Amino acid sequence: MRLFMQFRKTDGAAVAAAKAGFSPATAYRLEHDPRLPSQKKTPRARRRPDPLESVWDNEVIPMLKAAPGLRPIGVLEELRRRHPELGAGVRRTLERRIRNWRAIHGPEQEVIFRQEHPPGRMGLSDFCDMRDLEVSIAGVPLEHRIYHFRLPFSGFESAHVVLGGESFVALAEGLQNALWTLGGAPQQHRSDSLSAAFRNLDADAKEDMTRRYEALCAHYGMTPTRNNKGVSHENGSIESAHGHIKAALEDELLLRGSRDFDDLGAWRKFVDELVGRRNARNAARVDLERAELKDLPPRKTSDFEEERVSVTSSSAFTLRKVFYTVPSRLIGHKLLVRLYDDRLEVFQGSTHLFDLPRGRPGPGGKHGHVVDYRHVIHSLRRKPMALLNLVYREQLFPRHAYARAFDALLAETGEKAACKTMVGLLALAHERACEAELAVAIEEELDSCRLPNLSTLIERFAPKIGTAPNVIVALPELAVYDALASLEGAAA
Repeated sequence: MRLFMQFRKTDGAAVAAAKAGFSPATAYRLEHDPRLPSQKKTPRARRRPDPLESVWDNEVIPMLKAAPGLRPIGVLEELRRRHPELGAGVRRTLERRIRNWRAIHGPEQEVIFRQEHPPGRMGLSDFCDMRDLEVSIAGVPLEHRIYHFRLPFSGFESAHVVLGGESFVALAEGLQNALWTLGGAPQQHRSDSLSAAFRNLDADAKEDMTRRYEALCAHYGMTPTRNNKGVSHENGSIESAHGHIKAALEDELLLRGSRDFDDLGAWRKFVDELVGRRNARNAARVDLERAELKDLPPRKTSDFEEERVSVTSSSAFTLRKVFYTVPSRLIGHKLLVRLYDDRLEVFQGSTHLFDLPRGRPGPGGKHGHVVDYRHVIHSLRRKPMALLNLVYREQLFPRHAYARAFDALLAETGEKAACKTMVGLLALAHERACEAELAVAIEEELDSCRLPNLSTLIERFAPKIGTAPNVIVALPELAVYDALASLEGAAA
């Protein structure tokens, strides 16, 4: 038709029709009515009665106006309650009609404004729950999060496995690791206000945490910013990246064929390798942004909290609702404890004594226990019956085999004998440094329906005394020395 109208400017109807490729009759018809065939079709009439005709204006629209957030399925349930004759088959019709009505008469919706991110301007931090991945450490499910840092311009990211919640310590450690890996600091740092870390804190504690966060950013010359609470899309450049990194980890775990790792370090290495490969894909943009970053300070700042504790007569101290045992020689002393996300560093004055794994309170605020049987076994040998009703008895056993052995001994030999034998087994594991081997031997005995025999195990794991070789020394005759002396005199 367009060709016909173009040729019609200079040619007659029949000639223009021939050039356009249709008959003169069609040309004359188009002369009188230029509408297309699709424009001449009459609208299709309804083929069956409207099932919502009687309720749409009188009931559905008033409900939508009164409750703008009402879901279509809620409207349908209410209509079917009022009108039982309505079938479930009207659901799609109702959903489509409500959607069309809201497009014309509905309330205004929030608009998301896409932003440009110049290089070196902003870094984003957030925490991502990783329990969905069902990762385990030595067969024990690992409940953890990942601290996630990202630069929106280049896509550079860093991930740090966090065992606790969204704490300042976890933020400080993860952020500093990311900045030193990157080799510079952006102008601004944005977080989500650490909502989980601020929960249940009083006003003074919140103010202290705010000051520490601002001091951390000031150490690196960054301006601290926060998105509005509950408005996740303001942090969208990292919120969406959470899903990507979780999906990538899920794929890697499926390819690996197992979600169990020997220790926490192996899982952290697995995450670091994945993040490193993702950063390598953006190497060009990362290098471009790195040139715009601020220089790092000469050293890192504190990424821990400090607490002073007193060691009680139980050879332990309690910190953040967790009971920690220490060597008994420290009873009565005050210790300085540095709290990291996954460990505690214990100091006597300025002397670093040892590290302890960090524990967490149990569900419902129940106190947790981090117990090392080596700290108390010397006293427990003198008072073995203390094991029977010990508050942290289950945490005292270093492996499941020991707990299983104690239950079997209690059932078969009675309380006194069971406690004496069990303490002897723990002492043997400590003195002979054979905790793992002894656990295997205990498992073998229990699997064979036999109780572990302390005397037999002591003999089995006793140090092997080597026999001294019989050395025979042959003494030379004295005349040999005289002959040597005469030879030396002749030579002189």
